[in-house]
Amino acid sequence: MDVVRSKDGTRIAYERRGSGPVVILVGGGLDDGSENEPLAAELARHFTTYNYARRGRGESGDTAPYALQREIEDIDALIGEAGRSSRLFGASSGGALALEAAASGLAVDSVAVYEVPYMADDAMVRHWAEYVDQLTVLLADGRHADAVELFMRLAGSSEEDVSGARSSSFWPGLEVLAPTLAYDAACLGDGQPPVGRLARITQPVLVATGGGPDPHLEGLRPSFFDEAADTIAAALPNAERRTIDGETHVADPQSFAAVLEHFFTSSGDFRQVSL
Repeated sequence: MDVVRSKDGTRIAYERRGSGPVVILVGGGLDDGSENEPLAAELARHFTTYNYARRGRGESGDTAPYALQREIEDIDALIGEAGRSSRLFGASSGGALALEAAASGLAVDSVAVYEVPYMADDAMVRHWAEYVDQLTVLLADGRHADAVELFMRLAGSSEEDVSGARSSSFWPGLEVLAPTLAYDAACLGDGQPPVGRLARITQPVLVATGGGPDPHLEGLRPSFFDEAADTIAAALPNAERRTIDGETHVADPQSFAAVLEHFFTSSGDFRQVSL
């Protein structure tokens, strides 16, 4: 992987593919960039993709103390490395980071986010606050396995999914990434969509969700991501709201790349759309 240095000197590792307009892919929780690799490969047919490992993950470094602004500076460093204004794609909590980066004034042409897990009601906001408190204690005590399990339960994983994950070969890797759950929590703030900051984003934004049930998130109510997406889209000056039928929380890279390609290359008017 290639490396760029962020403003605070932190090493940020990334993989560059393709040619054409720049798209930077921002991963979500417990992801070191691997989850976006297939999507980056598909987009590289038409774009120059920068798929990076967020700080504290994979081959990227980390510098204490953590702050959301440092992660925004990491994206800015990638934009600088690309040498031109960029498009951003963020999945899950990475979508919240992408929106915060655009709201901060980075050189961003457009933004696409998929299933950003903001909370749309008071009960979920309270549940989120409890999760953050518990996560802080577990990480402070070095109980990384318990922190991952706590996150999975928050995300609606079943007992069977949690048990299966803990006995799987990829579980140790999740434990290594556990401290970055606090970074994702910081990106989501108090859990509610930051409508005031979202209103600052004048660039076109695609706000997408999947239209199919996800068997690994069965504990979440079916409308969870749609309610958050509707609130995000309503706060943005130039939002295109899309529901992609049949897709779950991890969308099929080939079909989703076609949606992103159309959005990133089009300059039409923005309206509520369902695919």
